[in-house]
Amino acid sequence: MRGTLTPRLWATTLGAALAAGVLLVAGILAGSSDLGVGDVLHTLFVGGDRTDYFIVFELRMPRVAAAVLVGASLGMAGALTQAFSRNPLATPDILGVTSGAAAGAVATIVLGGGAYAVGAGLLGFGLPVVACAGGLLTAALVYGLSWRSGVDSYRLILIGIGVTAALTGVVNYLVVRAQLTQAAAATQWLVGSLSGVSWTSVWPVAVTLLVVAPLALGQTRALEVGQLGDDVSVGLGVSLQRHRLVVLACAVVLTSVAVSAAGPIEFVAFVAPQVARRLAGSSRPPLVASALVGAALVTAADIVGRALMPWPVPVGIVTAVVGAPYLIWLLTRRSSAERTASA
Repeated sequence: MRGTLTPRLWATTLGAALAAGVLLVAGILAGSSDLGVGDVLHTLFVGGDRTDYFIVFELRMPRVAAAVLVGASLGMAGALTQAFSRNPLATPDILGVTSGAAAGAVATIVLGGGAYAVGAGLLGFGLPVVACAGGLLTAALVYGLSWRSGVDSYRLILIGIGVTAALTGVVNYLVVRAQLTQAAAATQWLVGSLSGVSWTSVWPVAVTLLVVAPLALGQTRALEVGQLGDDVSVGLGVSLQRHRLVVLACAVVLTSVAVSAAGPIEFVAFVAPQVARRLAGSSRPPLVASALVGAALVTAADIVGRALMPWPVPVGIVTAVVGAPYLIWLLTRRSSAERTASA
Protein backbone atom coordinates (compact mmCIF):
# COMPACT_ATOMS: atom_id res chain seq x y z
CA MET A 1 0.00 0.00 0.00
CA ARG A 2 1.43 3.33 -1.00
CA GLY A 3 1.91 6.10 1.51
CA THR A 4 -0.51 8.94 1.68
CA LEU A 5 2.05 11.77 1.53
CA THR A 6 4.05 10.98 -1.58
CA PRO A 7 5.64 13.67 -3.77
CA ARG A 8 3.20 12.78 -6.52
CA LEU A 9 0.27 13.35 -4.19
CA TRP A 10 1.70 16.71 -3.10
CA ALA A 11 2.16 17.71 -6.74
CA THR A 12 -1.40 16.65 -7.58
CA THR A 13 -2.83 18.59 -4.64
CA LEU A 14 -0.88 21.74 -5.47
CA GLY A 15 -1.76 21.45 -9.16
CA ALA A 16 -5.46 21.04 -8.36
CA ALA A 17 -5.32 24.02 -5.99
CA LEU A 18 -3.66 26.14 -8.68
CA ALA A 19 -6.26 25.06 -11.27
CA ALA A 20 -9.11 25.86 -8.88
CA GLY A 21 -7.61 29.29 -8.16
CA VAL A 22 -7.16 30.13 -11.83
CA LEU A 23 -10.70 29.01 -12.61
CA LEU A 24 -12.03 31.06 -9.70
CA VAL A 25 -10.52 34.20 -11.24
CA ALA A 26 -11.78 33.16 -14.68
CA GLY A 27 -15.25 32.69 -13.23
CA ILE A 28 -15.26 36.22 -11.88
CA LEU A 29 -14.15 37.54 -15.28
CA ALA A 30 -16.70 35.50 -17.26
CA GLY A 31 -19.88 37.37 -18.05
CA SER A 32 -21.67 39.65 -20.45
CA SER A 33 -20.34 42.93 -19.03
CA ASP A 34 -17.06 44.41 -20.32
CA LEU A 35 -15.01 44.02 -17.16
CA GLY A 36 -11.36 43.25 -17.77
CA VAL A 37 -8.79 41.69 -15.45
CA GLY A 38 -7.65 45.13 -14.31
CA ASP A 39 -11.20 46.24 -13.53
CA VAL A 40 -11.92 43.11 -11.51
CA LEU A 41 -8.65 43.30 -9.55
CA HIS A 42 -9.20 47.01 -8.89
CA THR A 43 -12.72 46.32 -7.63
CA LEU A 44 -11.57 43.42 -5.45
CA PHE A 45 -8.62 45.09 -3.76
CA VAL A 46 -9.19 48.83 -4.12
CA GLY A 47 -12.86 49.32 -4.83
CA GLY A 48 -14.56 50.45 -8.00
CA ASP A 49 -17.69 52.34 -8.82
CA ARG A 50 -21.09 51.16 -7.67
CA THR A 51 -21.87 49.25 -10.88
CA ASP A 52 -18.58 47.34 -10.91
CA TYR A 53 -18.93 46.56 -7.19
CA PHE A 54 -22.43 45.17 -7.71
CA ILE A 55 -21.36 43.02 -10.68
CA VAL A 56 -18.30 41.59 -8.94
CA PHE A 57 -19.47 41.15 -5.34
CA GLU A 58 -23.20 40.58 -5.72
CA LEU A 59 -23.52 38.75 -9.05
CA ARG A 60 -20.30 36.94 -9.85
CA MET A 61 -18.52 36.30 -6.55
CA PRO A 62 -21.40 34.40 -4.88
CA ARG A 63 -21.76 32.19 -7.94
CA VAL A 64 -18.05 31.44 -8.22
CA ALA A 65 -17.70 30.90 -4.46
CA ALA A 66 -20.66 28.52 -4.55
CA ALA A 67 -19.11 26.61 -7.46
CA VAL A 68 -15.84 26.17 -5.58
CA LEU A 69 -17.44 25.19 -2.27
CA VAL A 70 -20.09 22.90 -3.78
CA GLY A 71 -17.48 21.18 -5.96
CA ALA A 72 -15.14 20.74 -3.00
CA SER A 73 -17.93 19.31 -0.85
CA LEU A 74 -19.02 16.83 -3.52
CA GLY A 75 -15.45 15.85 -4.35
CA MET A 76 -14.61 15.09 -0.72
CA ALA A 77 -17.93 13.29 -0.16
CA GLY A 78 -17.29 11.06 -3.17
CA ALA A 79 -13.75 10.31 -1.99
CA LEU A 80 -15.08 9.30 1.43
CA THR A 81 -17.72 6.90 0.10
CA GLN A 82 -15.44 5.38 -2.54
CA ALA A 83 -12.61 4.84 -0.06
CA PHE A 84 -14.96 3.53 2.62
CA SER A 85 -16.58 0.96 0.31
CA ARG A 86 -13.42 0.27 -1.75
CA ASN A 87 -15.57 0.69 -4.86
CA PRO A 88 -15.39 3.58 -7.36
CA LEU A 89 -19.12 3.24 -8.09
CA ALA A 90 -20.16 3.87 -4.49
CA THR A 91 -20.81 7.60 -4.67
CA PRO A 92 -23.49 9.72 -2.98
CA ASP A 93 -25.29 9.93 -6.36
CA ILE A 94 -25.62 6.15 -6.66
CA LEU A 95 -26.11 5.35 -2.96
CA GLY A 96 -29.25 7.50 -2.83
CA VAL A 97 -27.86 10.26 -0.61
CA THR A 98 -28.19 12.89 -3.32
CA SER A 99 -31.76 11.80 -4.07
CA GLY A 100 -32.66 11.85 -0.38
CA ALA A 101 -31.31 15.36 0.02
CA ALA A 102 -33.06 16.43 -3.19
CA ALA A 103 -36.37 14.98 -2.01
CA GLY A 104 -36.14 16.93 1.25
CA ALA A 105 -35.16 20.11 -0.56
CA VAL A 106 -37.90 19.82 -3.19
CA ALA A 107 -40.45 19.26 -0.44
CA THR A 108 -39.21 22.48 1.19
CA ILE A 109 -39.38 24.41 -2.09
CA VAL A 110 -42.85 23.11 -2.95
CA LEU A 111 -44.35 23.36 0.52
CA GLY A 112 -42.45 26.52 1.44
CA GLY A 113 -43.76 28.69 -1.37
CA GLY A 114 -41.62 27.79 -4.35
CA ALA A 115 -39.20 30.75 -4.26
CA TYR A 116 -36.20 29.75 -6.33
CA ALA A 117 -33.95 32.35 -4.69
CA VAL A 118 -32.54 30.00 -2.08
CA GLY A 119 -31.57 32.86 0.17
CA ALA A 120 -35.15 33.88 0.98
CA GLY A 121 -36.82 33.16 4.33
CA LEU A 122 -37.24 29.49 5.12
CA LEU A 123 -35.14 28.52 2.12
CA GLY A 124 -32.06 30.22 3.58
CA PHE A 125 -30.99 28.01 6.46
CA GLY A 126 -34.14 25.88 6.39
CA LEU A 127 -33.28 24.21 3.09
CA PRO A 128 -29.83 22.93 4.12
CA VAL A 129 -31.29 21.50 7.34
CA VAL A 130 -34.09 19.68 5.52
CA ALA A 131 -31.71 18.46 2.81
CA CYS A 132 -29.30 17.09 5.44
CA ALA A 133 -32.17 15.34 7.19
CA GLY A 134 -33.28 13.75 3.92
CA GLY A 135 -29.74 12.65 3.12
CA LEU A 136 -29.13 11.21 6.59
CA LEU A 137 -32.40 9.27 6.61
CA THR A 138 -31.67 7.86 3.17
CA ALA A 139 -28.13 6.87 4.14
CA ALA A 140 -29.42 5.14 7.28
CA LEU A 141 -32.03 3.28 5.24
CA VAL A 142 -29.56 2.12 2.59
CA TYR A 143 -26.97 1.12 5.18
CA GLY A 144 -29.56 -0.78 7.25
CA LEU A 145 -30.95 -2.67 4.27
CA SER A 146 -27.42 -3.53 3.12
CA TRP A 147 -26.35 -5.00 6.45
CA ARG A 148 -25.86 -8.78 6.42
CA SER A 149 -23.23 -9.45 9.11
CA GLY A 150 -21.33 -6.66 7.43
CA VAL A 151 -21.77 -4.40 4.42
CA ASP A 152 -20.86 -5.61 0.95
CA SER A 153 -20.13 -2.76 -1.47
CA TYR A 154 -22.10 -4.27 -4.36
CA ARG A 155 -25.16 -4.89 -2.16
CA LEU A 156 -24.82 -1.31 -0.95
CA ILE A 157 -24.79 -0.03 -4.54
CA LEU A 158 -27.75 -2.13 -5.68
CA ILE A 159 -29.90 -1.09 -2.73
CA GLY A 160 -28.83 2.51 -3.25
CA ILE A 161 -29.97 2.36 -6.87
CA GLY A 162 -33.35 1.00 -5.78
CA VAL A 163 -33.80 3.67 -3.10
CA THR A 164 -32.75 6.34 -5.60
CA ALA A 165 -35.45 5.17 -8.01
CA ALA A 166 -38.08 5.30 -5.26
CA LEU A 167 -37.05 8.79 -4.18
CA THR A 168 -37.06 9.97 -7.78
CA GLY A 169 -40.71 8.93 -7.89
CA VAL A 170 -41.39 10.93 -4.73
CA VAL A 171 -39.74 14.01 -6.23
CA ASN A 172 -41.71 13.65 -9.47
CA TYR A 173 -44.95 13.33 -7.48
CA LEU A 174 -44.16 16.50 -5.53
CA VAL A 175 -43.42 18.41 -8.73
CA VAL A 176 -46.58 17.19 -10.46
CA ARG A 177 -48.78 18.07 -7.48
CA ALA A 178 -47.21 21.51 -6.99
CA GLN A 179 -48.55 24.78 -8.31
CA LEU A 180 -47.10 26.03 -11.57
CA THR A 181 -44.65 28.51 -10.03
CA GLN A 182 -43.53 25.99 -7.42
CA ALA A 183 -43.08 23.26 -10.03
CA ALA A 184 -41.05 25.62 -12.24
CA ALA A 185 -38.81 26.55 -9.31
CA ALA A 186 -38.27 22.93 -8.29
CA THR A 187 -37.63 21.79 -11.86
CA GLN A 188 -35.02 24.49 -12.45
CA TRP A 189 -33.33 23.62 -9.17
CA LEU A 190 -33.35 19.86 -9.90
CA VAL A 191 -31.26 20.37 -13.04
CA GLY A 192 -28.37 21.57 -10.88
CA SER A 193 -27.89 25.28 -11.36
CA LEU A 194 -25.91 28.11 -9.80
CA SER A 195 -27.91 30.90 -11.45
CA GLY A 196 -30.00 31.72 -8.36
CA VAL A 197 -27.22 31.50 -5.79
CA SER A 198 -26.71 34.35 -3.32
CA TRP A 199 -24.34 34.89 -0.41
CA THR A 200 -27.02 33.49 1.90
CA SER A 201 -26.70 30.19 0.04
CA VAL A 202 -22.91 30.22 0.15
CA TRP A 203 -22.40 30.62 3.89
CA PRO A 204 -24.05 27.32 4.98
CA VAL A 205 -21.81 25.41 2.54
CA ALA A 206 -18.69 27.27 3.72
CA VAL A 207 -19.42 26.72 7.41
CA THR A 208 -20.29 23.05 6.90
CA LEU A 209 -17.13 22.40 4.88
CA LEU A 210 -15.04 24.18 7.52
CA VAL A 211 -16.50 22.00 10.30
CA VAL A 212 -16.80 18.64 8.52
CA ALA A 213 -13.54 18.60 6.55
CA PRO A 214 -11.31 18.27 9.66
CA LEU A 215 -13.50 15.41 10.91
CA ALA A 216 -13.16 13.67 7.55
CA LEU A 217 -9.40 14.23 7.43
CA GLY A 218 -9.20 12.67 10.90
CA GLN A 219 -10.31 9.39 9.29
CA THR A 220 -7.42 9.36 6.80
CA ARG A 221 -5.40 6.65 8.54
CA ALA A 222 -8.44 4.41 9.04
CA LEU A 223 -9.39 4.83 5.37
CA GLU A 224 -5.85 3.93 4.33
CA VAL A 225 -5.81 0.82 6.50
CA GLY A 226 -9.30 -0.08 5.33
CA GLN A 227 -8.02 -0.69 1.80
CA LEU A 228 -6.46 -3.90 3.16
CA GLY A 229 -9.82 -5.28 4.30
CA ASP A 230 -12.03 -5.28 7.40
CA ASP A 231 -10.10 -8.01 9.23
CA VAL A 232 -6.81 -6.15 8.89
CA SER A 233 -8.46 -2.92 10.00
CA VAL A 234 -9.81 -4.52 13.18
CA GLY A 235 -6.46 -6.20 13.80
CA LEU A 236 -4.70 -2.84 13.60
CA GLY A 237 -7.05 -1.27 16.13
CA VAL A 238 -9.57 0.51 13.92
CA SER A 239 -13.00 0.83 15.51
CA LEU A 240 -14.75 -0.29 12.35
CA GLN A 241 -18.36 0.63 13.07
CA ARG A 242 -17.50 4.00 14.58
CA HIS A 243 -15.22 4.73 11.64
CA ARG A 244 -17.93 3.86 9.12
CA LEU A 245 -20.53 5.98 10.87
CA VAL A 246 -18.22 9.01 10.97
CA VAL A 247 -17.26 8.60 7.29
CA LEU A 248 -20.86 8.17 6.16
CA ALA A 249 -22.08 11.07 8.30
CA CYS A 250 -19.40 13.38 6.88
CA ALA A 251 -20.18 12.32 3.30
CA VAL A 252 -23.94 12.73 3.80
CA VAL A 253 -23.68 16.18 5.39
CA LEU A 254 -21.26 17.45 2.71
CA THR A 255 -23.48 16.12 -0.08
CA SER A 256 -26.70 17.40 1.43
CA VAL A 257 -25.50 20.95 2.00
CA ALA A 258 -24.08 21.06 -1.53
CA VAL A 259 -27.39 19.84 -2.94
CA SER A 260 -29.32 22.40 -0.90
CA ALA A 261 -27.25 25.24 -2.41
CA ALA A 262 -27.07 24.26 -6.07
CA GLY A 263 -29.32 21.29 -6.65
CA PRO A 264 -28.18 17.74 -7.46
CA ILE A 265 -25.11 18.36 -9.63
CA GLU A 266 -24.50 14.87 -10.95
CA PHE A 267 -21.26 12.92 -11.42
CA VAL A 268 -18.94 15.36 -9.62
CA ALA A 269 -18.72 13.08 -6.58
CA PHE A 270 -18.02 10.20 -8.96
CA VAL A 271 -15.49 11.72 -11.36
CA ALA A 272 -13.43 14.03 -9.11
CA PRO A 273 -12.11 11.35 -6.69
CA GLN A 274 -11.17 9.03 -9.54
CA VAL A 275 -9.33 11.78 -11.40
CA ALA A 276 -7.48 12.73 -8.20
CA ARG A 277 -6.60 9.10 -7.43
CA ARG A 278 -5.21 8.48 -10.89
CA LEU A 279 -3.22 11.70 -10.91
CA ALA A 280 -1.81 11.02 -7.43
CA GLY A 281 -1.21 7.31 -8.07
CA SER A 282 -2.64 6.47 -4.65
CA SER A 283 -4.41 3.36 -3.41
CA ARG A 284 -7.59 5.29 -2.64
CA PRO A 285 -9.04 8.70 -3.58
CA PRO A 286 -7.14 11.37 -1.60
CA LEU A 287 -9.54 13.62 0.28
CA VAL A 288 -7.97 17.06 -0.18
CA ALA A 289 -6.99 16.51 -3.81
CA SER A 290 -10.47 15.15 -4.59
CA ALA A 291 -12.05 18.24 -3.04
CA LEU A 292 -9.83 20.55 -5.09
CA VAL A 293 -10.48 18.62 -8.31
CA GLY A 294 -14.21 18.80 -7.57
CA ALA A 295 -13.96 22.56 -7.04
CA ALA A 296 -12.10 22.98 -10.33
CA LEU A 297 -14.56 20.72 -12.17
CA VAL A 298 -17.72 22.54 -11.04
CA THR A 299 -16.18 25.96 -11.60
CA ALA A 300 -15.02 25.00 -15.10
CA ALA A 301 -18.43 23.50 -15.93
CA ASP A 302 -20.16 26.69 -14.77
CA ILE A 303 -17.86 28.86 -16.91
CA VAL A 304 -18.53 26.65 -19.93
CA GLY A 305 -22.28 26.72 -19.34
CA ARG A 306 -22.65 30.48 -18.95
CA ALA A 307 -19.84 31.95 -21.04
CA LEU A 308 -18.89 29.53 -23.82
CA MET A 309 -22.33 28.36 -24.95
CA PRO A 310 -24.74 30.21 -27.29
CA TRP A 311 -27.27 30.20 -24.44
CA PRO A 312 -26.93 29.59 -20.67
CA VAL A 313 -26.61 25.90 -19.79
CA PRO A 314 -27.00 24.80 -16.13
CA VAL A 315 -23.85 23.42 -14.56
CA GLY A 316 -25.54 20.09 -13.81
CA ILE A 317 -26.05 19.41 -17.51
CA VAL A 318 -22.39 20.14 -18.29
CA THR A 319 -21.13 17.81 -15.55
CA ALA A 320 -23.55 15.09 -16.73
CA VAL A 321 -22.19 15.37 -20.28
CA VAL A 322 -18.68 14.83 -18.87
CA GLY A 323 -19.50 12.28 -16.19
CA ALA A 324 -21.86 9.89 -18.00
CA PRO A 325 -19.30 8.78 -20.65
CA TYR A 326 -16.72 8.31 -17.89
CA LEU A 327 -19.13 6.07 -15.97
CA ILE A 328 -19.78 3.99 -19.10
CA TRP A 329 -16.04 3.71 -19.73
CA LEU A 330 -15.36 2.63 -16.14
CA LEU A 331 -18.11 -0.01 -16.22
CA THR A 332 -16.81 -1.35 -19.54
CA ARG A 333 -13.25 -1.40 -18.25
CA ARG A 334 -14.21 -3.22 -15.04
CA SER A 335 -16.24 -5.79 -17.00
CA SER A 336 -13.29 -6.45 -19.31
CA ALA A 337 -10.93 -6.80 -16.36
CA GLU A 338 -13.29 -9.26 -14.63
CA ARG A 339 -13.61 -11.37 -17.78
CA THR A 340 -9.83 -11.43 -18.16
CA ALA A 341 -9.37 -12.46 -14.52
CA SER A 342 -11.88 -15.30 -14.82
CA ALA A 343 -10.46 -16.63 -18.09
